[in-house]
Parts: sequence; C-alpha cells; structure tokens
Amino acid sequence: MSWLTETLTGSIGKKLLMALTGLFLILFLAVHLAGNLQLLLGDEGKAFNIYAHSMATNPFIKVVSYGNFFFILLHVVYSILLTRKNKSARKVGYAVSPKDSESTWASKNMGILGTILLIFIVVHLKGFWFESKFGSIPMATYDGEQYLDLYATVDFAYTNIWIVLFYVVCMAFLAFHLSHGFTSAFQTLGLNHKKYSPIVKMIGKGFSILVPILFALIPIMMYLN
Repeated sequence: MSWLTETLTGSIGKKLLMALTGLFLILFLAVHLAGNLQLLLGDEGKAFNIYAHSMATNPFIKVVSYGNFFFILLHVVYSILLTRKNKSARKVGYAVSPKDSESTWASKNMGILGTILLIFIVVHLKGFWFESKFGSIPMATYDGEQYLDLYATVDFAYTNIWIVLFYVVCMAFLAFHLSHGFTSAFQTLGLNHKKYSPIVKMIGKGFSILVPILFALIPIMMYLN
C-alpha cells in the first residue's frame, strides 16, 4: 500500500483530498441548513427539536457526524500543509491557473478565510453541540414524549446581539470561502471541461451566496422575533 501512502502525501494527493473533503463539507452544509431552517417555522421549536432528536439517535447519522468531524480536521490539516508548501514554492494551492488565482480576493486569502471559519466552528460547537451533550438543556414534551429543548438554547443565544453579529459576519466569510472553494474542488477533480465549466461556476456562485444568506437569516429573524 506504499503507492497509496505516497499518493496521498504527495502534492496531487493533498489537493485531491482537499477537494473531496471540501465537497463533502459542502453537502453537509446543505443538509445542515435544511434542518436549521426549521427554527423559523414558528411552532415554538417542535419541528426542530424532533429533528434534532432524530439526528442524535439515528445510528447512521451519528456515524456521518463523526465522519464530518474527521473530514473537517482532515480538510484543515491538508489546507495548512498545502499553504506552507505553496508559500515556499510561491504557487497556488488549488488547481487553478495563476491568472485565475489572482482574479478574486477570496482565491488569494483562502488560508485566512479558512482560519476564521475554523474559529467559528469551534465557537459554534462549544455553544450548541457541547451544550447538547454535556450542558443542562431543558426538556420539551410533544405527544407524551420528551425531547431536549435545543430550540430554547438556540433562541436564548440569539437574544444576544453580539452573537448574532458574530454569526452573520462569519457567514459573509463563508460566502467568500465557498465562492472560490466550490469551483476549485471541481477543477482539482478534473471536472472543469469547457462545456460544463460555466454551469459549475453558476451553481457554485449561487450556492456560495444563497446558503450563507439563509444561515445568516436564522439568527437575524430569531433576534428580531
């Protein structure tokens, strides 16, 4: 298996893993957003709490969540390795041409954007995931069955304007990160044929705008309400 080790630790292998883990995290964002939008249904958190309970108790989802943590860590580690290598060689980490890499601010600052988002993830996990596992979460009863009232925890957090602003600003950074990372991942995987490249760029641009806006809308709407 030495060939596999050499491939994964080589420059091409690192870029490939960056692309694959990036695409997995993009998919996770879409699924996570669909669940979190239930916070805005106006049902005092019933749908969200039942959804969160199913996510926490489903064995398959639990395996995927642990895999998600692993892929985040892997994405971060390989981004650091590629950034260090690219600085020493004065080359761009993603599989794009120098002309493309200089075309946007995001493409030249992926390391900074990634670092900010990593800080956001740590804060987010501490405020919600950690509390759901080890904190004192109130209970809610629906149809005779008890659920952790995670909605109450989220609702209380978003009464703090500074937390709301922090989330909104971080979603702006997420938009920039996605705007370059989405198309770069497809280019790294060789899926940048000129026939499909405009479609990939259009989808990537739409995703990088719509998803962060919807994520940012959640704390804003809950704060206003």
